[in-house]
Amino acid sequence: MSSLFTPRRLGTLELPNRMVMSPMTRCRSGENGVPTELNATYYRQRATAGLIVAEGTQVSPQGVGYPSTPGIHSLEQVSGWKRVTDAVHAAGGRIFLQLWHCGRVSHSFFHNGELPVAPSPIAINGKTLQFRGDGGVPFETPRPLETSEIPGVVDQYRQGAKNAKAAGFDGVEIHGAFGYLPDQFLQDGTNQRKDEYGGSVENRAKFLLEVTSAAMEAWGADRVGVKLSPSNTYNDMRDSDPIETFSFVVAALSKMGIGYVHIMEASDSDLRHGGKAIPVTTFRPHFEGTLIVNQDYDQAKAEAVLARGDADLVSFARLFLANPDLPKRFATEAPLNAADPATFYGGNEKGYTDYPFLEE
Repeated sequence: MSSLFTPRRLGTLELPNRMVMSPMTRCRSGENGVPTELNATYYRQRATAGLIVAEGTQVSPQGVGYPSTPGIHSLEQVSGWKRVTDAVHAAGGRIFLQLWHCGRVSHSFFHNGELPVAPSPIAINGKTLQFRGDGGVPFETPRPLETSEIPGVVDQYRQGAKNAKAAGFDGVEIHGAFGYLPDQFLQDGTNQRKDEYGGSVENRAKFLLEVTSAAMEAWGADRVGVKLSPSNTYNDMRDSDPIETFSFVVAALSKMGIGYVHIMEASDSDLRHGGKAIPVTTFRPHFEGTLIVNQDYDQAKAEAVLARGDADLVSFARLFLANPDLPKRFATEAPLNAADPATFYGGNEKGYTDYPFLEE
C-alpha cells in the first residue's frame, strides 16, 4: 500500500488516507455569505479525501475581503454550513472549517465605507476589487486596531469556532497564512506596533496564539489546526527573519498540543518576488503533532515527502478542484482532469460541480 493510502489518526479522528482537500476560495456563496445546496454538492463530491478543509470563512463582517465568500457569524450561515457538513458526513467524509479574517486584504467597499483593520497602517502595494471589471482600485491604508479592540477580534474567532461546532464540522483550521490578519500580526513587515502585540516575535505571535487558544476552548486541542506560509510574498508580505519567526510559532503551537500545522512551501511566485524557499523540514523538529504540507504536489512528490517522513499528510488544491474522485484516480493511476482557471472564482456549477468522475 502506498503512503498516501495509509490511514492516519488525527487526534481522535480516523483518516482513511493522507490526502487533504486544501481550503480554496471559490466565491460561490449565497446572499449574505450563506452556503447553498450547490456548495453542499461540491464538498460532498470530494468526500473521499482523508480530510476536507473547507474554504476560508469569515468570523465576522469585519473579516470580509472578497465577494460571495461565506461566513460563520450568523444563524443563517450556520444553517447553510450544516447542509454542507450533513452532505459530507452522509458520503462518509470528514470536514474542518477554516476560520478567516482578511484584515487589510479588503476595502471599505465591503464595510459600508469604513476602512479595513490591521495591526499597523501599512497598505498593500497593489489593487483590489478587480471583480467589478473596471481594473480595480489601489488597496487602502488600513486602520490600526486599538489594543483595547483586539480581545474583541479574538472573541470573533472564539464564536466562529463555537458556530462551526454547531454547524456540524469535525474541527477548525485557523487561517494564519497568505497575509491575512493573523499573518499580518506575525510578520514584522506588516506589524510595527509598540504595544504587547508588536516588537519581539513573542509579541507578534501573541494574536495568533490567542486566536488558537480561543478555538481550542470550543474544540479541544486535537481538533484545531493552523495554516502558515513562511515563504509567502502574496498580499505584499515580508518578514526580516522568517525562519526565526515561524520556528517560534510552530514550537509554540506544538506546546499547545494542537492537532496539526498546515505548511505552505514556497511557490514560484514567492521566489520571483523575493521570498525565501523554506522547506517543511525546517519546522519538522519543532512540531510533535501532525504536519500537513502543500505546494503543487503531484502523486509522486506526495508519496516521496511522506516516505521521507518530512510530512504526515499532503494537501491538494487544484487537483481536488478538478478531480472530485482524486483518491480513486491516484489509486488506479487514472488520467487527471485539467483545472479551468477561468472558472475558479464566481459563477455557477460550471467549473465547480461539473468536473467528471472516472465512471462518467
